[in-house]
Amino acid sequence: MVPNEFSNLTADVDVQFTLKQVTRKQSNRRSWGTRDRMKRSSRGGVDAIDTSRNLNIWICNIGGGILGYAQFPGGSASTDGVVISPQYFGTQGYVSAPFDKGRTATHEVGHWLNLRHIWGDGGCSVDDYVSDTPVSSTPNYGCPSYPTQHCNSNDMTMNYMDYVDDSCMYMFTTGQKNRMRALFASGGYRSAFAQ
Repeated sequence: MVPNEFSNLTADVDVQFTLKQVTRKQSNRRSWGTRDRMKRSSRGGVDAIDTSRNLNIWICNIGGGILGYAQFPGGSASTDGVVISPQYFGTQGYVSAPFDKGRTATHEVGHWLNLRHIWGDGGCSVDDYVSDTPVSSTPNYGCPSYPTQHCNSNDMTMNYMDYVDDSCMYMFTTGQKNRMRALFASGGYRSAFAQ
């Protein structure tokens, strides 16, 4: 349940994707790292498909304990998309608790839609560019109790853009929704996606 302090900030982002295609490629590579090799057929991976109209998601073992990563808007079209390790993707099969409820994809697609981490990736003076999220200086892990404080305010630990366990993250804010949806507006970086 969202704490009263944040209950009027919760938002349904109202963005939906339709699965268009699945490409499977077998590889003997044990891990792919974070240098986008999986996104290039010349490196043994699979090339992106029309990134102006498709969210490409690569599922492969990243290694190093990394759950996933995403490219923010404005990067190279050839690498635009999200990468997630299979043990953290979806809700069935090979998934590994406590990251077994599909929230890694939610978090990484949040980055792909221009959201920073809830703590702004820095100290108390670093912002996530969303006005209705509290200032924080560090990620939270596990399932923290409420309230958890950093920077003299209560952290929004239940936000999809923190690092808590899947079962403990369950909200975006209205400000985050507006930041994401701005990408689909006329002139927005992902405006070709809007229908």
